[in-house]
This record gives sequence, C-alpha cells and structure tokens, in this order.
Amino acid sequence: MLRYREALGLLPPVREQGAHRRFGDEELQAVAQGVDLERRFDVSPAELAFALRVLSEPAVAQAVRELGIRIGRLQAPRRALDFEKEKALRLLRTSGQSPASNPRKGDR
Repeated sequence: MLRYREALGLLPPVREQGAHRRFGDEELQAVAQGVDLERRFDVSPAELAFALRVLSEPAVAQAVRELGIRIGRLQAPRRALDFEKEKALRLLRTSGQSPASNPRKGDR
C-alpha cells in the first residue's frame, strides 16, 4: 500500500538519494491525510495523485481547464477589454441612447 502511494507521488520525497526508504512519522501522517481526503471526497489514490499534478504542473492545469470549458463545467475567462466593452454597452442601454441616435456636435 505504501509503495503504491509512493509510486503515485503521494508521499514526501526520499531525503537521501539511493537510501533505503524508511516510513517515519512524517510519511505516515502524509498517508493518513491522503486517505482522509480520499474518503472525504470519495476518490481513489490515483485520482488524488492526478489532482496534485493539476495543482503543481501548469501545462496539466491548462489542459484540464480547456476540457472543463469545452464540456461546460467551467466558464471561459473574460478578458478585461471584453468586460469594459460590455460595461460601456450596458451604460448606453440604461441611458436610453445608442451611439447612432446621439450624433456628435460636428456631425449635425
């Protein structure tokens, strides 16, 4: 069980290269925390390991975000210019004027 979690990256790294792995208090607490998360959120160790990859690897996070947008579970981020454009259009609608119906002084 511990070797499986280690292979998935769910244990702290070995402190010394080439040293025999010893599962001390720190490692066992990490395992207990992982098992608690798995139970609380009803996920497998592999799913938890993938969630950690999403949080730690920007390319993986971007790929998952793109999928989430494509399948409708996430909204595409709005760009600042789009927000400002929508805000200006809203202000024009609430004032009851449109740009075409409000000619500038020089256009008369």
